[in-house]
Amino acid sequence: MKAQTLSDKELISRYLKGDHNGLELLIHRHKNRIYGYILMIVKNKELADDIFQDTFIKVINTIRGGSYNEEGKFLQWVMRIAHNLIIDHFRKSKRIPVIENSQNDDYNIFDTLDVNDASIEDKMITEQIHKDVKKLIEYLPDEQREVLYMRHFAEMSFKDIAETTNVSINTALGRMRYALINLRKIIEENNVVLTA
Repeated sequence: MKAQTLSDKELISRYLKGDHNGLELLIHRHKNRIYGYILMIVKNKELADDIFQDTFIKVINTIRGGSYNEEGKFLQWVMRIAHNLIIDHFRKSKRIPVIENSQNDDYNIFDTLDVNDASIEDKMITEQIHKDVKKLIEYLPDEQREVLYMRHFAEMSFKDIAETTNVSINTALGRMRYALINLRKIIEENNVVLTA
């Protein structure tokens, strides 16, 4: 059986049996979603790199220590670790993340989206729409932006979002609802066209 087709649980099991390739595949499988989430919140590439690395150091130590409880939710568990490390960072620095409109951001959360075989013009239009949406999302309050990212880009369930952010499912749903309402308002107020 090819290692790429193994479940997260099987890869962890392989890693615990001494196959370090299992962990490498796990990290590679989920790195775009986890790193994208961290970068979206901290807005700083170097800091995102550090938190991403700290996240996986904690993951490795927990797995090696036998404290990881497999419930088929590896990604959600890692996202919660990343989320907690971000909160710890902001507590230590006594600041909350601010919305910045950075033009020279090297990482684009939309790079992880698939674009079907489209013409160059279609791809350019799609890229512009993604840039516009990314800018609009940055104007949302932190909690709304976070839920929107977890739901649509990390493809987490509302139950997992609630667990990760330590709020009720209703609060997570409410934040998502307000995020979408606020995005619509921003689009209407600024006459933004998001269709090709």
